[in-house]
Amino acid sequence: MQSRTPHQRAAGHDPLRVDIEARLSEELAAVVIGARRRALRDGDRQIDTAHLLHTLLESAPEVRAPFDSDSQVARLLGYLVQRSIGYGLRWQSSVEDSGAIPTVTEDGWSPVAVGALEVAYERALRRGDERAGAVDLLAAIVAEPESRAVEVLGRAGVDVAALLARIDAAAGQGIEA
Repeated sequence: MQSRTPHQRAAGHDPLRVDIEARLSEELAAVVIGARRRALRDGDRQIDTAHLLHTLLESAPEVRAPFDSDSQVARLLGYLVQRSIGYGLRWQSSVEDSGAIPTVTEDGWSPVAVGALEVAYERALRRGDERAGAVDLLAAIVAEPESRAVEVLGRAGVDVAALLARIDAAAGQGIEA
């Protein structure tokens, strides 16, 4: 499966510096702030997709709906908590990367996380909304097979392809996705 998230950036071009947060719903902007805090608290050198997923699950109830069950969400949160207290220590010295030249953006974001935020915004635009929502970001994260969030989803027993299909099906029914 080829990634739908762009990874290579022009030198000196940081999409977050172009105020990507202005393109986010109020709720999603709060998720971004929470993910930034989580990365700092965990001692990570970058904000990655696992930080975003963790904060989404904790603060945006609508992102839990596409999962198989509450117990699956609880198991996933358990893995994310383990990561924040040590499971992710092997990641602290590395950068979330999909094979492009590993870099961290000037604002401390992994390239994959930046790409996911861009894809979330594009998804919102396709449905006629000017701001990306929480489910848009969940869909963007889940669609990126090389993301840390997808690795954690897999470890928690989540069928990522089925999850993405449920998100897309809900979007086709007019539900925010």
